[in-house]
Amino acid sequence: MAEEQLYIYHTNDLHSQLRQWPKIVHYMEKQEQRHHSRGEHALFFDLGDHADRIHPITEATQGRGNIDLLNASPVQYATIGNNEGITFPKKSLDHLYTPANFHVLLSNLYTQEGNRPEWAQPTLITSLSSQGPDIGMIGLTAPFYPFYHELGWVIRDPFEVLDAELPRLQQSADIVIILSHLGLFLDEQIAASYDVDLILGSHTHHRLDPAPFVDGTMITQTGKLGTHIGAVTITYDSESKRMIKGSGTLVSMEGNLPHSEHTEKKMQSLQRKADDALDEVIATRDEPLAISWTEPSSFSTFLVQQLRAWCQVDIAMVHAGLLLASLRPGTITKGQLHRICPHPVNPCVVKLKGYQLIEAIHHSFTEKMIHLPLKGHGFRGYKLGRMVFDGLDVEVEKTPEGTYSVNKITFQGEDIDENQDYNVATADMLTFGSLYPEVASSKEKHYYMPEFIRDVLGWGLKKEEPTVK
Repeated sequence: MAEEQLYIYHTNDLHSQLRQWPKIVHYMEKQEQRHHSRGEHALFFDLGDHADRIHPITEATQGRGNIDLLNASPVQYATIGNNEGITFPKKSLDHLYTPANFHVLLSNLYTQEGNRPEWAQPTLITSLSSQGPDIGMIGLTAPFYPFYHELGWVIRDPFEVLDAELPRLQQSADIVIILSHLGLFLDEQIAASYDVDLILGSHTHHRLDPAPFVDGTMITQTGKLGTHIGAVTITYDSESKRMIKGSGTLVSMEGNLPHSEHTEKKMQSLQRKADDALDEVIATRDEPLAISWTEPSSFSTFLVQQLRAWCQVDIAMVHAGLLLASLRPGTITKGQLHRICPHPVNPCVVKLKGYQLIEAIHHSFTEKMIHLPLKGHGFRGYKLGRMVFDGLDVEVEKTPEGTYSVNKITFQGEDIDENQDYNVATADMLTFGSLYPEVASSKEKHYYMPEFIRDVLGWGLKKEEPTVK
C-alpha cells in the first residue's frame, strides 16, 4: 500500500476583521507555492462569515469587497455563513458571488420557486490528478428559518438535504468533505450519523486544535476573527484512493507576521471607495443627541421612540448599548450612522404575556445585563447598557449599593396585566438563546428584514429634520 497526502487550508468567521486578511493570504500563498514546488496537492477553503457589515468596506460594497479579497487569494471553495445569508437583502446576496472566481458550495438554500440560486453549487467533485482520488464536497449553512423566510428565501433542514444528496456524492467520490456553517454541535451529530471523512466547520467559533475525530470523521474549526488558519493533512491509499488517516491543527496569525502586499493595496483601494460611498449625507440636525449606557439619555430615548413608531406598535424597548457614541449636530452621513450603530441587528416585534414583559424588564435592570459585554447575536458594541422604553412608564430607583430596583411598571396609566398580550418592538438579538428567556420563549415573533436598527435610526433622523423656512 502506497500512501500519499492531500493538504487542506481553511478559514472561517473572519467577520470582516480585514486587517488579518493580508497575513492570512501571505501564509496561504507561501503554502501554495511550497506544495506546488514539491508536486503535492493542496486545497484552500473559506467556511463563511467572511463578510460582516461592521466593517465600512463590507457595508459600503454590500459584501462585494470581501469577494474581491477572496478572489485575490488562493481560496478555491467556500460556503456562506449567516452573515452573508441574512444580513444582506435578497437582491444583494443574489448578486454577491457573481464575480467570484472560486466555487460556492451550498445545498440547503432555495428560492421561493424551489430552485437553488444560480451562484451556488450543491455539491462538487474534483480530481487531484488522473491517478488521484476524487474529492466530493457539499456545502451547508445554518438554517435561520424566519430570517431567510422574511428575506424571500427558503432554507432547508441540513439533515434532510444530506439524506438526499450524500448517497449520490458517496457513489462518485473517494473522499467526502462537508463545508459546514452549522456549528460544532450539529457537525458532531452529522459525524455520528453519516459516513464522511472531513467536516470543515465554523459558526460557533470553536478553536479545535488538534482537530478531533467523531466516529471516524475529522471535524475542524479555527475560532474567529482571523486569529488562526486551519491546516489539515489527509493521508490516503494511492490504490484504493480512500482516506487512511488525517490530522488537523491551527496556525496562529497573530502578532507581527509577513503581509501580502497586493492584498494591502487592494484593501486600500476598497477603503477609498467605501469612504466615498459612506460620505453620503442622509440628514441634518440642529441639536445634539447624547448617549449614556447607564443613565437615561436623549439619544437612547430618540432611538426607542423611532423604533416604536417604525414598527407601529404601542410599546418599544431596546438597550442603550446599541448606540456607540453621541450624535453631534450638523450633517449626518451614512458613515457616521454606521460608526454609531454598526450592528447587523434587525427590528423585531414580539408578542409577550404581561408576566413575560415584567420578568424581562426586571431582568434588564440587573447589573449583569447592563454591563454585559455581549459577544454575538449580531451585537458589535461594548456592553448592553440600560434598557430604555417608549409606551411604558417604568419607575426605577437606584439603591445605595449602586444597583437598580424596578418599583412600578404601567401601560397607558394602568398596571401591566400579567395575562394580557402585548406587542413589543425591540432588537432581534433579545429573542435569541438565553439572553432573555422570557422573550425567546414567545411563539410569535415578526422580524423586519432587511432593515437594521440603524436604518430605523436613519428613518427617524430624516423624519425629524428641521424645516427650512
